[in-house]
Amino acid sequence: MPTHTGEPLRIAVIGAGPAGVYASDIFLRQLGQLGDERGLGTQARIDIFEKLPVPFGLVRYGVAPDHPSIKFIAGALQKTLDNPDIHLYADVEFGKDVTLDDLRRHYDAVLFATGATDDRLLDIPGHQFEGVHGAARFVEWYDGYPTGVEVWPLEAEEVAVIGGGNVAMDVARILMRNADDLLGTDIPANVYEGLQRNRTRDLHLFIRRGPAQAKFSVQELREMEKLPGVQLIIDEDDFELDDETLQKASENKLTRQMLEELYTIREMAEDMEDDGDADFEGNPAQRRYHIHFFSSPTEILGEDGKVIAIRVERTEVDAEGHLSGTGESIDYPVQAVYHAIGYRPAQVPGIPYDQSRFTLANAGGRVFTAPQSEGGEVIPSLYATGWAKRGPVGLIGSTKSDALETVSNMIEDLAETPQHGRLAEVRSESAIDELLESRGVHPIDFEGWMKIDAFERSEGAKAGREHIKVTDSDEMRRIAHSESPIA
Repeated sequence: MPTHTGEPLRIAVIGAGPAGVYASDIFLRQLGQLGDERGLGTQARIDIFEKLPVPFGLVRYGVAPDHPSIKFIAGALQKTLDNPDIHLYADVEFGKDVTLDDLRRHYDAVLFATGATDDRLLDIPGHQFEGVHGAARFVEWYDGYPTGVEVWPLEAEEVAVIGGGNVAMDVARILMRNADDLLGTDIPANVYEGLQRNRTRDLHLFIRRGPAQAKFSVQELREMEKLPGVQLIIDEDDFELDDETLQKASENKLTRQMLEELYTIREMAEDMEDDGDADFEGNPAQRRYHIHFFSSPTEILGEDGKVIAIRVERTEVDAEGHLSGTGESIDYPVQAVYHAIGYRPAQVPGIPYDQSRFTLANAGGRVFTAPQSEGGEVIPSLYATGWAKRGPVGLIGSTKSDALETVSNMIEDLAETPQHGRLAEVRSESAIDELLESRGVHPIDFEGWMKIDAFERSEGAKAGREHIKVTDSDEMRRIAHSESPIA
C-alpha cells in the first residue's frame, strides 16, 4: 500500500473537556496501532482549542464541588494533555478567534467536542417568572464558571427542583448543604459566602415518573442519605409498584441497584420521622427534603411577576415507562423553581444542527449537511464526539466508547484519501501560532494552565484545602502569562 509523505497528520479538536481530551488520546493510540497498516503513518499533532482560559470542561464546571471522587478524572485528563503530540490552545474561541475556514486550511480533520452548556426550555406556563432558574446557570455559579454570576439569589425558604436525573440531585443537594460542609472542596469563596446566606428550609424534588424509571446513580442517592441536618420525606405510596414494573426493573443491573437504594431511602425516611423529624444521625433536622415521584409540574403560579407556587399533576406510569396524567393536581407553595430537565448541546458557527436530537447533525460522528432523515450528506473532514455528537446523555466515562467510534471513522476516512490524509493546505507547525498572533490572540498553553493549577493549589494550602478555584478570567490570564511559575 502506498504510504504517507512522512509528516504528521494535523488534527484540530474544538473543546478541551473530557470528550475532546479522551478523543485526542484515543486518536493517537489508534493511529499508533493502525496507522502504518492504513497508509497513514503513526504520527500526528493534535491541537485542542478551548474557549475558556482553562481545560476540562464538564469535570471542572459541571460536577458539584462535593463530588471529589469524580473530579479525580481531571488527573487522568491532565496526564493526557501532558503529551508532546497534544497542544492546548485555551482562551481561543472557535467562530471568533479562529474560523472553520482557518482550521480547514491548517488541519487534515476537525473534531468538535463542544459539549452542552445551555438548559432545555421549561415549556410550562409561568416559566418566565422571577425565581425560575435553569440548572445550568446555577451549576455555573456554584462551580465558579468564569462568565457565571457572582451572586446567586437564595432568599426562598420553599424551593422546587424539577428533574429525575443526577443534575437535579446535585442542585437539590447543594441547596440542602450547610456551607461549612463544603469547606473541604474547591468551592469558590463567593459561593461559600452565598450558601451561608441560603434560606432554603423545604425543598421539593419532582420526578415525573416512578422510582423504577428514575435516572439517578447509586452514588447520588447515597450522598442524599447523608446530609447533616436534613430530613428526607417520601410518600410511601410511590413505592407500591406492581410485579410487572419490578420485573422490568430487575432486568437492568444499574436500574435494579438504584431501585434497591431508593427502597433504603424510603426506610430511612420512615426512621427519620419516627425519631422526631431527625436527620440521618438522629439529630434535629433544620431542613426538609421532600421527594415526589409520579409528579409532573404543569404550571408555575406567580404574583407581581414572582414565583409563589408550583402546580403538579399526579401521573401514572406503566411497566414500559409510558406516562399519562391522572388529572389530579396539587399546588405547593414555593418561591423558587429550578429545572434540571436536560442540557442542550451548543450550536457551533457554520456546523449544521439537528434540532430534533439537540446535536450537531452527524451519523457515527461524521458531520452532515443536515440530519440524515432530511437527506443530509457527509461534510468531509468534519467530526463530532461527546454530547455534541450524541446529546446530553451518559456519564463522563461514556465519552470513551463514544470517541472510539468517531476516531475509527476519522482514520477510515483519512486512509481513503489520495493524499493519505494530508489534506491541509498549510502544514507548518508554527502557522497557527502566527495566525493567532496576527489577530492579537494570546492562547494559554499547557504550561500556562499548570501555572493556574499551581496557584489554585497554593491558595488552597493557605486555607488547609487542596485547592481553591480562580473564577476571574482576567486573573487566570495574568497567572498563565506570567514569566515565572506561580508558587
